[in-house]
Order: sequence, then structure tokens, then C-alpha cells
Amino acid sequence: MRTQRRGDTAPELALRSELHGLGLRFRVGVKVPGNARRTIDIAFPKQRVAVFVDGCFWHRCPDHSIPAKNNSDWWATKLEANVARDVETTALLVDQGWQVVRVWEHEDPTEVAASIKKLVRPS
Repeated sequence: MRTQRRGDTAPELALRSELHGLGLRFRVGVKVPGNARRTIDIAFPKQRVAVFVDGCFWHRCPDHSIPAKNNSDWWATKLEANVARDVETTALLVDQGWQVVRVWEHEDPTEVAASIKKLVRPS
């Protein structure tokens, strides 16, 4: 698992490129207030919007998650802990007044960027 990228994944880069193309400026890798061990993938601190780009395997996408065949009990426990951590992180941010957007890696970055723009710059 050490070789797995934690940030700057292809889906994150694609979304960041789309957001930048829409004229939005953001911060990357911002520490979650109240839990410095966790980071926000894409943050709009002034507007208090946090965007997380979740991988289908690692965060158990309802459309694409496939149970591991090898060492399945260990993987099930690991992935359940990931999902529980996501829920906890979202709750922590919401309690502090942030809007949290969770995006699956398979979602169209152009569509996602447009919806994020509406949150960050409402007309």
C-alpha cells in the first residue's frame, strides 16, 4: 500500500484542472480543522467548501466496489474503516460550518467542477 498515491491522483488532477479553467482558485492538501492527521483534497477556505475525490476501491463506491478475493477479511475491515473515517471527517467539517463535497473518481470532472462552482460562486 506504500506505493499507492495519496494525492495528485489522475482524477484529482483532472478536477483541479477543470476548476482552474473555470477561474476558481483553491488550496490543496489543507489540514482538516480539528484533526491535523487528515487533509482536504481541494479546499476553498473562505467559502468553507471541502472537496474529497474518493477512489472507488478505497472508499467502497456503490457502483464499482468489488470485494477483494485474497485476504478478504482483512480488506473488508480496512475498507470499512476508510468509510467510517470518511463519515467522521465529513461530520467534523459540517459541525464547523463547512460544506463537504464527496466525488467518486469515475465522475465526469467537467460536471463536478460546474457543480462546485455553483457552491463557491453562487449567482
